[in-house]
Amino acid sequence: MTTPPLNIAFIGLGHMGGPMAGNLLRAGHRLQVFDLSAPAVQRLVDAGAGAAPGARAAAEGAQVVISMLPASAHVRSLYLGRDGLVDAVAPGTLLIDCSTISAAVAKEVAGAAAQRGLDMLDAPVSGGTAGAAAGTLTFIVGGGAQALERARPVLGTMGRNIFHAGGAGAGQTAKLCNNMLLGVLMAGTAEALNLGVAHGLDPKVLSDIMSRSSGRNWALELYNPWPGVMENAPASRGYEGGFGCALMQKDLGLAQEAALAVGAATPLGALARQLYQLHGASEASGRGTLDFSSIVRLLQA
Repeated sequence: MTTPPLNIAFIGLGHMGGPMAGNLLRAGHRLQVFDLSAPAVQRLVDAGAGAAPGARAAAEGAQVVISMLPASAHVRSLYLGRDGLVDAVAPGTLLIDCSTISAAVAKEVAGAAAQRGLDMLDAPVSGGTAGAAAGTLTFIVGGGAQALERARPVLGTMGRNIFHAGGAGAGQTAKLCNNMLLGVLMAGTAEALNLGVAHGLDPKVLSDIMSRSSGRNWALELYNPWPGVMENAPASRGYEGGFGCALMQKDLGLAQEAALAVGAATPLGALARQLYQLHGASEASGRGTLDFSSIVRLLQA
């Protein structure tokens, strides 16, 4: 480590938060953790973390608070609700929210933190569960430059790339732009592969062709949606794990809200959202937990 161990509170230990917190522990930081899932907490306790009975208790004495929560409402409640952390943490505490939420809520929470003299960053991530486990995430950060410099040693333990997108909320806006594009690319990749297979092409051969042609993209090369093409992709394990369809639907919805707020035209983003909504409605059960690459099943229905 290049910095002394820190007292860190980590709130939210799901598929992303759990591995991220584990990397902080392995780097020697002292963690107090909280999550509504007892097994998730126990996994971190087994790795050396302390368990707190609530978020406020976890943040007591923390130099840094990190949150990784499902949606805007959870983040607003954590920081601004009854017993919210903005009014509870000690002066000088650095607040980092790694959730993917609306830029408006990120600005609201950061503004409340600033009124108390607290530094807060919105720092959503890209890289998926594999990147969280490997410590290779990309952090897309909104907030003050000085706050980011304070956060770099901590973020660098969990990720490989750190981008400063701008002021409060800018990290969320950049993340939503990225995820909207990802949803469009995945839907288009699934559509192209489905067309080729319907004409008798081998999906692996077609993927190789497109990966070396003008249709190449991240979804095709690193996260192929067709079963059996890529051994380690969710498509080859029944679309289990990975980035759930419900989360992609949420992010595409947030992107449309952001577009409406400024009158930006996003017709492909809107269509991708509709396709994921149709896909969710077409699955009999477990639709929200399937990886978002399972959108290919909508085309086969």
